[in-house]
Amino acid sequence: MTRIPNRARFLACLAPALALAGCVSFGPDAPPSLLTLTSNAVAPAGVGASGNAETALVLTEFEAPARLDVNRVPVQVTDSEIAYLKEAVWVERPARLFRRLLAETIRTRSGRVVIDGDDPGVLADTRITGVLREFGYDAATGSVVATFDAVRKGEGTAVTTRRFQAVVPGVPAEAAPVGAALNQAANDLALQVAEWIG
Repeated sequence: MTRIPNRARFLACLAPALALAGCVSFGPDAPPSLLTLTSNAVAPAGVGASGNAETALVLTEFEAPARLDVNRVPVQVTDSEIAYLKEAVWVERPARLFRRLLAETIRTRSGRVVIDGDDPGVLADTRITGVLREFGYDAATGSVVATFDAVRKGEGTAVTTRRFQAVVPGVPAEAAPVGAALNQAANDLALQVAEWIG
């Protein structure tokens, strides 16, 4: 029986791994930091709420157009052209981040039971969903623009909709200031929606 030298055995084992490495891409280097949204209204630990189906509120999944349904910050360059802001990367897709921020704002301001999730079994007469239409940077005006179309489904077949918008002007096209401005705009939107819901 012929023995295979250790070095040859090592190279034989390494060859498939090297071949695989040429086929798999782990993406570019990670950005220096990731963007997130933080609510200005945070309920302190230990605070709870109780209610019933009439007062409870469920926030179901928010939708977003394809250009926003990514972890990048879109830049509206012209009416028909968008790009993505360099080094501006969300920790999670913005529609999900905004839903959590909105839930926290409503919970803190109203004291209602607010369920932030997709569980269809939760008993609540009022459900909020919607579409995050705009959530990015407008190069022509140097502004951050956030637009949310809310849909409120009440008891029975009742449905109410409203469009909310927040604009933060004078923002340089850089990841950190744009991220801070989007956080400000998201909190502005959340306050508007919370006041509408009551």
